[in-house]
Amino acid sequence: MTAIETFAEDLTEYMGSAQVDLVRRAYFYAEQAHDGQFRRSGEEYVTHPLAVARILQEMHMDHQSLIAAMLHDVIEDTGITRESIECQFGETVGNLVEGVSKLNQIKFSTRAEAQAENFQKMALAMAKDIRVILVKLADRMHNMRTLDVLSPEKQKRIARETLDIYAPIANRLGMHNIRLEFEERGFKALYPLRAQRIDAAVKNVSGYRKELVSQVQEALEACLKRENMPGRVLGREKHLYSIYKKMREKRLSFRDITDVFAFRIITDDVDTCYRILGAVHSLYKPVPGKFKDYIAIPKVNGYQSLHTTLFGMHGVPIEIQIRTEEMDKMASNGIAAHWLYKSSDDAPNQSHIRARQWVQDLLEMQEHAGNSLEFIEHVKTDLFPDEIYVFTPKGAILELPAGSTPVDFAYAVHTDVGNSCVACRINRRLAPLSQTLQSGQTVEIIASGNQPNPAWLGFAVTGKARSNIRHYLKNQRRSEAIALGRRLLNKTLSSFGYHLSNIPKEKIGGLLEQTDFDVLDDLLEDIGLGNRMAYIVARRLIPSEGREEMDDNADESSMAIRGAEGMLMTFAKCCHPIPGDTIVGYISAGRGMIVHRETCNNVAEIRNDPKKYVNLRWDPTVGGEFAVELRVELEHQRGIIATLANVISGAEANIEKIDTSDRDAQFSIVTLTMTVRNRVHLAKVLKKVRMLKPVTRVTRVKH
Repeated sequence: MTAIETFAEDLTEYMGSAQVDLVRRAYFYAEQAHDGQFRRSGEEYVTHPLAVARILQEMHMDHQSLIAAMLHDVIEDTGITRESIECQFGETVGNLVEGVSKLNQIKFSTRAEAQAENFQKMALAMAKDIRVILVKLADRMHNMRTLDVLSPEKQKRIARETLDIYAPIANRLGMHNIRLEFEERGFKALYPLRAQRIDAAVKNVSGYRKELVSQVQEALEACLKRENMPGRVLGREKHLYSIYKKMREKRLSFRDITDVFAFRIITDDVDTCYRILGAVHSLYKPVPGKFKDYIAIPKVNGYQSLHTTLFGMHGVPIEIQIRTEEMDKMASNGIAAHWLYKSSDDAPNQSHIRARQWVQDLLEMQEHAGNSLEFIEHVKTDLFPDEIYVFTPKGAILELPAGSTPVDFAYAVHTDVGNSCVACRINRRLAPLSQTLQSGQTVEIIASGNQPNPAWLGFAVTGKARSNIRHYLKNQRRSEAIALGRRLLNKTLSSFGYHLSNIPKEKIGGLLEQTDFDVLDDLLEDIGLGNRMAYIVARRLIPSEGREEMDDNADESSMAIRGAEGMLMTFAKCCHPIPGDTIVGYISAGRGMIVHRETCNNVAEIRNDPKKYVNLRWDPTVGGEFAVELRVELEHQRGIIATLANVISGAEANIEKIDTSDRDAQFSIVTLTMTVRNRVHLAKVLKKVRMLKPVTRVTRVKH
C-alpha cells in the first residue's frame, strides 16, 4: 500500500469519506506541483507535506488543515497561485496556505529582521484563522525531525529559532507534547555535548531510581484503592532540556534535580481530584508553599491540574500532578483539542477562547509597534508566561507574567485605563506604580486625564503595556515636533512678510515632491526634530527676490516660548535658563530645540549660523517651574544644611538635588539644584539665603 493510501485509511477513523477524498486529492495536487523537486535528504519533496499532514492527523485536525499542510509550500516553491488553490479547494484553504507560506521572496537587511517580519505576518494570518499556526508548528516539527541533513550552522540557527519562538508558541497554545519535542530536539541540535552529558548522567542514575519509583508508585496506588477512588498513577519522565534549564536558572546540581520523583494521577472528575489530593497529603507530608491549584485558576494557556510536592520516603521530594482524563488530553494537545473533541455544534472550548484572545492582543501590539523587531521583543515577553493571578476590585481574575507591575495591570484591563493611570492601590493601600505584583493581590487603578510617562518603560513588563506606552509617546512626540516645526518655519518666513497660509499650494506641493514627503506635517515634523533647517526650507518656499533679502539680512526676529512645549523643547543643563533670562536656541538633529541663556559659552560657536541659531523670548504668559543651580559658600555649623533647606522651602522653591563638599577646615560649599518660577522668584530666594549668618557667598552656576 502506498504512503498516501495508508494515510487515507488512518483518516477514516475520525473523518468522512468525502473529506478523506479531498485530502487525497490535495496530496496528488502537491505531488504534481513539486514534481522534480527533492529534499536535502534525496527524498521526493512531496514526502515533506505528507509528513506535516501526518503530524496534524495525529492531533485529529480537520480536513482543511490537512489540505493546507499538503499544499503549504506550493505557492512559495512552484508556479501555482493562491487563486488556483482557491479554485480547487475553496477560499478557506487558500487563506490557510497563504498564511503558512514563508514569504521568502521579500528581501530583508538582517536575519533578525527577517525572522521578526515573518513572525509578524504569521500573527496577522493567525488572526484570520488560528489553524495557520498549527500547520506552521507541524511544518517546523518535521523540519526539526529531519535537521541532521543540514550544515551545523543551519542546524544551530533553526534550533535557536525553534527554542526562542516556536516552543514558547506551542506552550502558549497549551500543546505540551509539541513543545517538549521542540525543546528536546532544539537542545540536542544547539548544545549537542551538553545534551549527551546530561543524557548519560540520567541513564547512570536510572538504575537505582527504578526501585524507589516503583515503591512510591505502589504506595500511591494502594492509597487510592484503600480510599476507593478511581485513578491511574504514572511516573513522569524528566526531559533533558527541562533538567538543563533548572540546573542553569536555579544553579542546582544534577543530583538535586534527579532526586525529585514526579508522578501524575489521572482520574474521572474534578471532585475526585480534590479528594485524591487530601488522600496523598495524609499519605506523605506536603511541602509548605508548594501547592498550586490550576483547576480553579487555569494557566493562561488553558492548562488545568492540581500540583503538590510531598516529603516521600527517606525525605525524598515527590512532585504530583492530579487531573482528569479531559484535562490530561487538553494538556497534551492544547488548542488542537478544540478540533479533536468538538462536534459540529459545540461552542469553542476555553483553550480556544484564550488562544483567540492572545491573537487579538498580538494584533493590537502589532498595530502599535514601530517595527518588526520591536514587535517581536514585546511578543517574546508574552511567550514565557510564568504567570501571577491578581484581582480587580470587583473580584475578576487577571493573569499577568511574573514581575508585572500596576502599569501592566492597568493596560491589561484596558488601553485607556493604562494611558490615564496616575496611581494605584494594592490591597486597598496606596502603592507606587513600579511595585512588583504578587499572586492573590487586589489591584485598583486610580485614573485621571493624565498621559503615559516615559519612565514606565523602565518597569513595565508585558508586551501590551510596553507597545501602548511607546505608541502613545511616539504620537505625542510627533504632534509636538509638527507644532514646533510650524512655529520655526513661520517665524523664519514672517521676517520677510510671508506665512505658510499665504504660500501657494503648488509651491508647497513642489517642495514636498522634491523632499520625498507625502504631506506637509511630515516635513514640519522633520523641521521640529532638527533633521531639516527651517531657514533652508523657507528659502525654497519664498520667491527668488525674497531669498536675496534673506541672505543680506540677519534674522533679528525672535520666537516666543511658553515653557510647556513638551518633549521637543529642552532647557540646557549647562546654564539652566529661567523666565526673565535673555535666551537663545539652537536646533539639534533628532532632539528639537535646545534653549540656552544668551551668555552661555556652549552657543558661542553657532551664534553666526542662521540655519541653527534662533533668537528666543519668553512669552508673557509663561508658567511652570524651571531648574536652576546655585553654589552656596558657608561656615561649618551644626544643622546648617537643614536650615538652608528650610529657608529655600519657605521661599516656595523646591530642592531637587543637593551636594556638599569641604572647601577647607572652616568653610563648606553646597551645590544645589532647585526649581523656581522666574528670575523675580529666584531673586527672592537668593535674598533669603544671603540673610543666613553662616552664608558668605551665593552665586548662580553657569557651566
